[in-house]
Amino acid sequence: MDFDFTDDQESLRDAVHRWVDKGFSFERRHGIAKAGGRTREVYAELAELGLTSLAVPEAQGGMGFGPIEAMVVCEELGRGLVNAPYANGALVAPALLAAAPADVQSAWLPKIADASALVVLAHQERAARYRLNHVTTKAVKAGDGWTISGAKSIVPAGDEADAFIVPARTADADADAAGIALFLVAKGAAGLQVRGYPTQDGARAAEITLADTPAALIALDALPVLETGVDVGLAAVCAEAVGVMDKLVAITAEYMNTRKQFGVAISSFQALRHRMADVKMQLELGRSMSYYASLKLGEAPAARRRALAQAKYQLGNSMRFVGQQCIQLHGGIGVTDEYIGSHYFKRLTMLEMSFGDTLHQLGEVSSRMQDTAGVFA
Repeated sequence: MDFDFTDDQESLRDAVHRWVDKGFSFERRHGIAKAGGRTREVYAELAELGLTSLAVPEAQGGMGFGPIEAMVVCEELGRGLVNAPYANGALVAPALLAAAPADVQSAWLPKIADASALVVLAHQERAARYRLNHVTTKAVKAGDGWTISGAKSIVPAGDEADAFIVPARTADADADAAGIALFLVAKGAAGLQVRGYPTQDGARAAEITLADTPAALIALDALPVLETGVDVGLAAVCAEAVGVMDKLVAITAEYMNTRKQFGVAISSFQALRHRMADVKMQLELGRSMSYYASLKLGEAPAARRRALAQAKYQLGNSMRFVGQQCIQLHGGIGVTDEYIGSHYFKRLTMLEMSFGDTLHQLGEVSSRMQDTAGVFA
């Protein structure tokens, strides 16, 4: 099997890498975070590179690229610690809107492609614990349309978004797989309230409440559609985490080569070299599973869901190990706000909890291995 990237994919990687080096320094990122984390200006710069149109079909003004190109971009954005809602706005939203009626697609996908609109998924609820089928938000018919009532939590860049994709229940009990529909709610809709706040990693999120809020229907019985969108998000999180870990390992190696103790660089100490070898091993395990996740996005739902859960579980373990070890190898400076390493660690911590934390993903993997109980002949 050929795992080499194509020339176009390498060119895409180089373009994002050059922008990060020239246009998104740590000082700029740190300033954005201190100012509250608003990043629409950064998101517009990503649009100038064509990145927001990456996953939008060509018929809707996009480039129609696939998951490998998305993975390449997310890795580089992770290395640069870019705190814009790229995966949620440019990858997850187009995947979900692919199931929408033609008029909804034509109204929003071109705007996503040119970044004139930021559309994000608002699916988390307080009691759901990452379970996609646990939906208490209600949707009812209202004339020719629909209205929604409920609340969603930790919506990425929620107070900067122009619209939300909201799962809501049209029938059945709160934890049933059936009866879940997807709706699009525009910013400023009646009954919509948004409360934004900064997150620990320098980005933004919001709590939203809906009270008889008008919404456009994307799809009925849409749990499979929601799962597809979340899997796209999982693959993006895995790729971004690889980029974050890659850069944090490089920062740590540079620090160890310059920091001296007893008159020699600490990189010469055998015990610390062994720890760095373990860190590198976890990074490469994470990288291989990130590739696996992106390659599996085109599989049948059952195989795709299991593969993405496996990938996120391994990435969760890798993120925690790499982050903690690199901070320990730095000593006290590793946790100071002024030092770049602490911000990579914060981002890894947030990514580990995105779209389902490690413990949740372990449960997802085990629930899909009942035939073998994890034992393979």
